[in-house]
Amino acid sequence: MHKTKDSFEMDYTSFKTEVSKSRRSATTRELTKIAYSAPNHVISLAEGMPNEETFPFTEISIKLKDGSSFTLDDQELGAALQYIPSQGYPPLLRSLREYQRKLHAPPLWDSRDIVIVSGAQDGLSKTLEAIIGPGDPLLVHDPFYPGVEVVVSPHKAELIPIPQDEHGVDPKILRETLRNRELSGKKMPKIMYINATGLNPTGTVIPLERRKEIYRIACEYNFLILDDDPYFCLYYDDEVELKSFLSLDTEGRVIRLDSFSKVLSSGLRLGFITAAAPLIASIELHLQSSHLHAPTLSQVILYRLMKLWGYDGMMRHFTGIKRFYKQRRDETVCLAEKHLNGLADFKIPRGGFFLWINVRGIEDTWKMLMQRGIKEGVIMAPGGAFMKDPSKPCNAIRASFAKASYEDIELALIRLAKLIRDQQEDNYLYANGNTYIN
Repeated sequence: MHKTKDSFEMDYTSFKTEVSKSRRSATTRELTKIAYSAPNHVISLAEGMPNEETFPFTEISIKLKDGSSFTLDDQELGAALQYIPSQGYPPLLRSLREYQRKLHAPPLWDSRDIVIVSGAQDGLSKTLEAIIGPGDPLLVHDPFYPGVEVVVSPHKAELIPIPQDEHGVDPKILRETLRNRELSGKKMPKIMYINATGLNPTGTVIPLERRKEIYRIACEYNFLILDDDPYFCLYYDDEVELKSFLSLDTEGRVIRLDSFSKVLSSGLRLGFITAAAPLIASIELHLQSSHLHAPTLSQVILYRLMKLWGYDGMMRHFTGIKRFYKQRRDETVCLAEKHLNGLADFKIPRGGFFLWINVRGIEDTWKMLMQRGIKEGVIMAPGGAFMKDPSKPCNAIRASFAKASYEDIELALIRLAKLIRDQQEDNYLYANGNTYIN
């Protein structure tokens, strides 16, 4: 009789840095974890926790836009203002485990775990610091989120950019790049950073078949996939039901970063990591050595919200904000077509917050935006900021449609159009030997 695999067979030792492997848990942190899970009759004098009676707060009331509300007081408020285990507030951890199980149905779920972090950037930092050591190679799609580079550049990591087309990372180029590295005897990457849904900055959504092919390549070349997916619920094709890399992960290769910043509140500073239990344990040790745990008050608020709404209520909320941002995307695209016609090209983003604009007739947008643009009252991100080498010329611009009013978005695009025309005129004068106007 065929025996069904009930746990991951991977050895994660080779994926950890020497620093990560040498980390040890703090005894006081472990005692806090034990105290939270101990029976009521157990008395703990181990932790250096302040007494809740000294806290000046007696009640925190939360009112929601749907008319519902809840109040934190007494013991629950005390817990919300107190130290907790580094992995997270235990009731919230239980809610998040159930949430992930329902949303993604990951294979071998009992072999995985979750750790709560102070937003996805914190999770990104802790994960990469546990895996990327000095000079290690890191696969990224090109262009990519610059929050990756700021984490790994002090470690002098080697970024391996993989070009993307309208459907995201090109698996053929990924495979060819890895095959050539292997043949040349170069150090092989342990991990690939990928932003699969509403990719920052291009708004691309990687189709399911391509996700499956990327995962197959990861298995073939033995690397992990760090799937940074804050826009998972913000894709705008209603005909497509997405499957995450986590839902495809049969070998324990996927480290998934989720964030509540885009869908609940960025100020809560909450995200969470889902991965194979040994990887979560390593990341938790990194948390113990830095800020101990994500904000307890934010975690308790989120727990109460999830308890109040339930899974179906969370899904209804996500559907509502997806509709909200899709309308903003559509309006911004109309305004861009109106004001940038003949000046720039762009594709309609399928997810996320951003319009990725390629300017015609201008080799590099950096100086135009960072100097002239600010003076002229418009701030947009130059495309070079999302490239492996920001010093190289890039004609792209990232514009967010998430927050500004429609009136301000239109005014910004009008000002951008003028900037482009002025820069094109200056380039023409310079190319023809006339005085260059800065």
